[in-house]
Amino acid sequence: MVILQKKVAGLNEGTLGRFVLRARKAVGLRAAVNVLVTSSTAVRVLNRQFRRKNKATDVLSFPSAAPAVQGEKRKLAGDIAISVEIARDNSARLGHSVAQEIKILALHGILHLAGFDHERDNGQMARKEATLRRALRLPPALIERRRMA
Repeated sequence: MVILQKKVAGLNEGTLGRFVLRARKAVGLRAAVNVLVTSSTAVRVLNRQFRRKNKATDVLSFPSAAPAVQGEKRKLAGDIAISVEIARDNSARLGHSVAQEIKILALHGILHLAGFDHERDNGQMARKEATLRRALRLPPALIERRRMA
């Protein structure tokens, strides 16, 4: 499920939903992913509530806490929250559309839901994200941009 609480030019729930499905398949994540595109204020509340960090961030990923039922595949991988204001700032600074930035952040979140962790994996997530970004025709990935800065 995709919820756009904030409008983004060139992006609607169907378009982002189709991208999320393509990205999930590219990552090898079979379970569904919910995506919320919202305000920095809402992301800050979520970050404070679940991560004890009182600041807005561009994307948050929340793996599903529901245990897999024996013999069944997990139906929900988790939830992603994206700040439209931070995505707008990133896109203006990097010269691509807000819609593309939202997709980059969604891909980043999906990788986290698939178990990747760029803070602890010696570059494995960065390499995977760069490969998938090219395959999905997206501009430079989140981790690559941080290295450039």
